Formats: sequence, structure tokens, C-alpha cells
Amino acid sequence: MTSNTPISRFSLTALSLGLIALLSACASAPPPSGRSVSIERTTFGIAHITAPDYEGLAYGSAYAHAQDNVCQTAEHLLTLRGERSQFLGAQNTGEVGLGRAPNAQIDLFIRYHMDDVALARAAATTSLDVKAALRGYVAGYNRYLQDVGPNGLPAACRGKPWVRPMTMADLSRATEMSMIQGGLGALAGAVLAAVPPPPGVKTGAAPVDLQEAVAEIGRHSFNANPEGGELGSNGWAFGRNATPDGRGLLLGNPHFPWNGTNRFWQMHLTIPGQLDVMGATGGLSPVVSIGFNKDVAWTHTVSTGKRFTLYELKLDPNDPTVYLVDGQPKKMVARTVVLPAAATGSGAPVQHTFYATDWGPVISLPRAGLGWTAQKAYAIRDANTLNVRSAESWMRMALARNVTELRAAMGNQGMPWINTIAADREGNAMYADLSVVPDVSADMLQACAPSPAAAALLVAAGLPVLDGSRSACAWNRDITAAAPGVIAPARMPVVVTPDYVQNSNDSFWLSNPRIAPMAGVSPLVGPIGVPQRLRTRSGLLEIEGRLAGTDGLPGNRMGAAELRSVIFRDRNLAGMLVMDDLQAACAAGGAALNADQVLGCRVLSAWDRTSNADSKGAVLFREFWRKAKDLPKVWRVPFDPAQPVATPAGLDMATPATREAVFKALGEAVGIVRTAGFAADVPLGVPQSREVRGQKIALHGGDEFEGVLNKLESQGQSLIDPKGYNVNYGSSYIQVVTFDERGPVAQGLLTYGQSSDLASPRAYDQLPLFAAKQWHALPFHPADVQAQREGQPLRLAY
Repeated sequence: MTSNTPISRFSLTALSLGLIALLSACASAPPPSGRSVSIERTTFGIAHITAPDYEGLAYGSAYAHAQDNVCQTAEHLLTLRGERSQFLGAQNTGEVGLGRAPNAQIDLFIRYHMDDVALARAAATTSLDVKAALRGYVAGYNRYLQDVGPNGLPAACRGKPWVRPMTMADLSRATEMSMIQGGLGALAGAVLAAVPPPPGVKTGAAPVDLQEAVAEIGRHSFNANPEGGELGSNGWAFGRNATPDGRGLLLGNPHFPWNGTNRFWQMHLTIPGQLDVMGATGGLSPVVSIGFNKDVAWTHTVSTGKRFTLYELKLDPNDPTVYLVDGQPKKMVARTVVLPAAATGSGAPVQHTFYATDWGPVISLPRAGLGWTAQKAYAIRDANTLNVRSAESWMRMALARNVTELRAAMGNQGMPWINTIAADREGNAMYADLSVVPDVSADMLQACAPSPAAAALLVAAGLPVLDGSRSACAWNRDITAAAPGVIAPARMPVVVTPDYVQNSNDSFWLSNPRIAPMAGVSPLVGPIGVPQRLRTRSGLLEIEGRLAGTDGLPGNRMGAAELRSVIFRDRNLAGMLVMDDLQAACAAGGAALNADQVLGCRVLSAWDRTSNADSKGAVLFREFWRKAKDLPKVWRVPFDPAQPVATPAGLDMATPATREAVFKALGEAVGIVRTAGFAADVPLGVPQSREVRGQKIALHGGDEFEGVLNKLESQGQSLIDPKGYNVNYGSSYIQVVTFDERGPVAQGLLTYGQSSDLASPRAYDQLPLFAAKQWHALPFHPADVQAQREGQPLRLAY
């Protein structure tokens, strides 16, 4: 299969993470045609959907997903329509992309950005089968609303006037929102903040410290949140040289929100004799985005590639809404968006004027030195705007027979902001970053840097800023690329090997440290020779230790059982790297330490350096390391590019200033834990827990900055409080897949369960399994489905 294979026969197999919205011009569902779709449920409510065509699969997927998540979907549609203020209050907050904002701001941004005519024009380029499938999805969701009626909905949306039928325009907006959440969507607040200075006022930018600028950019980054936890996942694939039976083996461990439309949902899709694929999807997608068929398994991680560049605009000194390109003036396009008084509930309308340029909308991040002044402004160009190619990629992937075909399936560059890690039954492993990245070379980044300050932002924060006063700084256009201005597939990094590959959200550099990285890759794809995340290092240490036979497990190959064990060991790499030095300093501290510091030393000296639920000291270490990790010169051994897995390491307790700061952080951490109402040696599972139907479930796992592979986070919470840790993000859908003579042998988990309705028995029903470090055999083969079936199949005519 090649990237230009016609896709009419592929019609709806795996759109991905909310990429459902490839609309057609017609919004109405077709009349009943004598066809029917079957929906079966197995253990934990996994939906098995069988239909004679892709339209039927979409119809059944939408209906089954609504059974579990109708209120979540209805609220997401409200967001996509820009109507949150009208129904949920202008000052209340909601989700936009992967962040939160006041409803009025969300509505203004959505109403400004979404262009239904342009979205329909882009959707018209997709296949007829995709269009038909999505009509089926709309019809299936609306059929569910019709069947249950407004009073049959869950309490969260029962009888609410904002629960309305879905339209194809809604789906197109859902796709667009999914595409831009790696760029423009993450900077929606900066778009709203862009207000021109009054004409004639000679404003200038205040000096900004580089470290402060980096922190401000990080707060708006797709790969970070204000508490320091990155969005992403673990993806590992092992080939014939690394597994005991010579078959491929895959770990998929995505880290995504536990709430909202980015939650995963498990399903199994079958068209008899044509398609058989199982796994999970997110958003409003009726198809598998992470999963497996009988020959190949795949997963995704968030890639380091940049999805946008900023352009620094040189402004007309007499009019800050006029910018110069090659010396010629161009007027910005101003458009005012109004939320009527009836929509805000305030008695007065809310409005905002947005400004657009040929480079894209104007943004403002003054705390990062990127504010709108009389001399300069900044615009953002996002390569994923109007990207409707992803459907074709996932369709082909679901039918791939090996990693070679899987790679070809992604040749149309439909992956918006993700890497792909895969393994096949033939014993091949693949890492591929074939995501959408602006085609800007290293030379161009240097030549088009508008100032030394802009160049510094690229090095320090990975933020590309180009000179918008020169047309020569437009993105390159390669005729072999799937879209104008993006890097062509041949120049994106791919590794296929019988050994292993991995990714934990660092760049392609160390996908396999034994294999030299591809040369000549644009810095916008990812850096090389830089410090790695602790989670990446933890994964590489686990993999290499397993293959060397030095990790305490039998043998020196990675089998499925070993892989399931390794991902749930919950080793805390930060603790392993610094505790020997801290322990030695504690022993030598003597009378110089205060009571809290002595207590902290005693607790951490006894800690087992894991983030298991019963680990005493894991809570204290988390609060200590949260404070200590960013101290100047905290590491005893600095980063060495020749030893990227082993360095940096150790705690620099020989430097008096560092030693004093470290002990200060330790004493403060003891106070923080005490103030929250917990003992310094409280087991992690006491504050890190969730109540499920009256049962308190203690949870294992650690935060990003601790370097725990099994990542659990409490986004929006900067430290422990009296309620403990509100875990709302991290390990979600987890799959370990290998192959035998029949096909896939898969075990998995969905930590938060199939339903987002907390009153549903399918909400968090898999969490006790996760807490016990147990796995569920995923029923792919017909006999396995029959053995796990719950209730009778539901058959729907469509």
C-alpha cells in the first residue's frame, strides 16, 4: 500500500483523538435502508460494533458512545457552537482544547476562529465513504437522543435546553479543534489578549528576563501545564531480536485527561470479511485511534514537533494595525465578535475585536516579550488549520498488515501532533514522527530570526519566531509534501528495526540509542543533544536493564508479562538519582538541621524510592522535589550529551548554597504535608486515592517531574492539600499487545472506565483493577467476545 492508494474501500476505520469531523455538505441522515448494526458489550462495557459497512459502524459507535457519555458530548457541542455563556454562565469556566478558560472567552475565540464555509470546503476534499460514515455518526447520536428523550438523559444534562441534535457543521468544528490544540488552540488566550496600542502612542516593549519569558511560554505550551507536568505518553515497541518468541510486542500508555472530551473510550469494530480492529478512541470519534488488528499494533505519543511559527511584524509608526512586508504596507483585517446580552446574562453584550494578517491572527504575550507595541506585533501561523487528512491515515492504518504498510498509511501526513510507535507479528518495531511540522530549516531559522531576543527564545523555549517583514521567511513549499508549507515525509524521522524503539515525549533523538538518529532533520521536529525528561530516561533504563538481564526478572528478553510488570513497577527515578547524596548529607547534618529537616531526613532515608500506593515517603519526596528540582546547580553531575540516559545525576550537597537550599526545601515540604493534615511518612495511596461507589481506591503512580513511567497527575493543583491529590490526568487507556498464530494477544486497562457519568456503573469500574496492578484480557476473537458478553446484542436499523 502506498500513500496515494485510493481510499474508497477504506471508508471509516480509524479517525483518531476527535478527528471525526470530516463533514459533507449534507447534514441530514439518510432514510432507513434495511441495514442494521449490532452493538455487543463485554466485561467493563467494551463496545463491539458489527455492521455491513462503515456508515453502520459510525452509526453504532455514536449510539454506544452516547450511552456512556451523552452529557459530555452535548457539552462539547455547546463549546464548539460558541454558546457556553448563554447556557452555562459567562464567568464560569470550561475546556478549550486541553486547557480551561472563562466561558465568554471560549465563546469569543470559537466564534472568531471557526469558519464553517472554509471547513466545508476542506471537507469536500475527503472521500465519499468518509462523508457517508460521518453522516452515520451524526444520525447515530441523534437516534440515541430520540430514543431516550430529554427526560431519559443522565442527571447532568436531563431536560437541559442545550442538549440538541448534532450537525455535520458541529463535527467539522470538532475536527478543527482537535487539529489546532497543538498550536493555535493552546494560544487562544494570547489571541484574545491582542489589543493594539492607540495610534500615535509611542509604546515600546518593557525589558523581559529570558527565564521569565521561558516560564510564560511554558504556561501556554501544548506540552506543559503550569504545575510542570507535560502532556504525553509512553510508547514502546519490541522486535524479533528483543522478544522471547520473535513476535512483535507493543506497549501503549497514553497520558491524557481523565475528564472531558479527550477521554478515551474502548471499542471493537468489525465489517465481516473486511475489517477487524480493536482499541480506543477519543473525542467524538467513531473509529479506533490507538489499537491493533490481527497483524499489527500501534500507539501514539505527543511529538516534540512544532505545529506553528510566530512572525514578528514591523508596524507602520503611524498605525499599529498596518504592517510592512518587503517594505509594502498591509492593513490588518479587523473583525469584531459580539456575544449578545442574552447570551451573557449580564444585561450588556460582550465583544472583542480580533486582528488577522497574511501570517495568521495577531497574538500578545507581553510577559514573554511578545506584546503588541507601536513598533512590533506578533502573528501565529498554524500548520494544522483546516487539516482534514487524518481520516485517511487512520483508515489505512486499521487495515495494515505490517509496519511497512502502517508507515505508508501515514504518507499523507495526517498525523497532526503525534508520533507513532508500532510492532507487527513479523517481529518489526517502528518509531515514526510523520506529524505536521512547518517546513523551516535550521539555516532559515537563523537567517529569519528578527532579533537576538527572538533567536534566544528558540534556544531556551523552543519557540520559533520568524521575520514577518520579509516574504522570503515564508515556509518552504516542497511539492512532495501533503500540504503546502509542511515538511515532506522523506525528511521526517522514521526508524524500523528488529530491536526496539521507544518514545516518552522527547524527540526522535533517542528512539533507540543504539541507532544513529536521522541527519538533517529540522530543529522544528525536535532537538538532539539536550537533556531528556526523567520519564524518558526511566524508560530507557528499564528497557536496557531488561534486555541486559540485569533488572531482576528472569531472562533477557521483553515478553508481554515482563512488559506489564515493568510499566507498573513505579520506580521513582528522581528519588533514585538524588537520595544517596541527600541521605549522606542528612547523616552529616547534625545539630545544623532543624526539627522538620531531621524528620524529613528520617522519613526519606527509609523510603523505598518508588511511587507505589503503600510507599511511605513518596508523598514527602514529591513535595520536596517539587521545590528542589529547579534550584540553581542542583545536580552534582551535569548533563553530558555522550551519556544522555545517565546524566544529569546526583545532588550537589558540596556547594554550601545548594546544600542550604536543599535542606530548606526539605523542611518546607514537611510543613506542607503536615499543614495538609498528613503525617510526613503517610503512604502515597492515602492522599492519592479516589472513592468509587463508597470504596476508597489507593492509587500508585507518580508525577512527571519525578520520572515515574506510570504517570498520574493532579493538574490545577500545585501541591498537596487537605483533600489529598485530585488525580485527573495521566495513565488512561493502556494496552500490551503481542501476537500468536491466531492473531493479537492483548491485555489492557481504561483507568477511568467507559463512562464519564459518575452515576454510571461503568464510571471508574476499571480503577480497582489498575490499583491492584492487574490487567484485563481484551476480547478480540469471536469466542472471546462470546465468553465475556454482557446482556443481549442491541440491533439498530439505519
